[in-house]
Amino acid sequence: MAKIIITGGTGLVGKRLSKLLIDKNNDVVILSRNPKNTNEFKWDISAQYVDEKALVNADYIIHLAGAGIADKRWTKERKQIIIDSRVKSANLLFDKIKELKIDLKGFISASGIGYYGAITSDLVFEETDNVGADFLGEVCQKWEHAAHQFSTENIPVTILRTGIVLSDKGGALEKMKTPIIAPLGSGKQFLPWIHIDDLCNIFLKTIEDNLEGIFNAVAPEHHTSKTFSKAFAKSLKRPFLAIGVPGFLLKLMFGEMAIILLTGSRISAKKIEKNGYSFRFKTLKKALNNL
Repeated sequence: MAKIIITGGTGLVGKRLSKLLIDKNNDVVILSRNPKNTNEFKWDISAQYVDEKALVNADYIIHLAGAGIADKRWTKERKQIIIDSRVKSANLLFDKIKELKIDLKGFISASGIGYYGAITSDLVFEETDNVGADFLGEVCQKWEHAAHQFSTENIPVTILRTGIVLSDKGGALEKMKTPIIAPLGSGKQFLPWIHIDDLCNIFLKTIEDNLEGIFNAVAPEHHTSKTFSKAFAKSLKRPFLAIGVPGFLLKLMFGEMAIILLTGSRISAKKIEKNGYSFRFKTLKKALNNL
């Protein structure tokens, strides 16, 4: 049994991960801006405050907190919020862990496949590939840099670069449930995905097997926007329209943020598999049938 602190514990992934950890008899503590339950403790990034009782005897921190990348248009102010919510929160935790001399066994941080940039290419990106030269690359690089500072205190750091998380409790799939399912733009861009249970079980594996380093957290089966949409339409028994939603229309609606809808490359899952993780949902068909 371990004491595990989760930031972003009330979000889509955090809720599911908390349940799985508790089911395995771990003591789960959630840092929240508005604590409501007995296992939730107050933190306030802008005020540089964390309830120190939450950190006492902690074994691991799982850092999921961060403003939603696709929640609002990318104004200059919104971009800064996206970065600060990830970086300043990690910095606050690092400072408190140092100050209180907490002997952590590991710091595990989410990141995103946006690390490789919002591009469509023939490459299958692996963990050793370079960071993308765009906003998403910048976000993920700064996010990961903030996590890596824990290693200066001899705390093992693990980073999971996550694809689109598929869940029946909201998230991307809920937004895709239109009366007629259609791809976006050309439909040729890749859409790296992962079932929420596989993602949460990878987080569990990093703790149980002491995995350290950077791992892509995506399913091994590659899909384009077109093939994904077709499979999703079939699973919902809804009409599929092969003609994509025009890119210019998405740019009008979402501004610069539309790039995350209109671009995408394949991401390799080989490293996490070589480290012993066996996906429950290797294929999109199996994932959608489950959800």
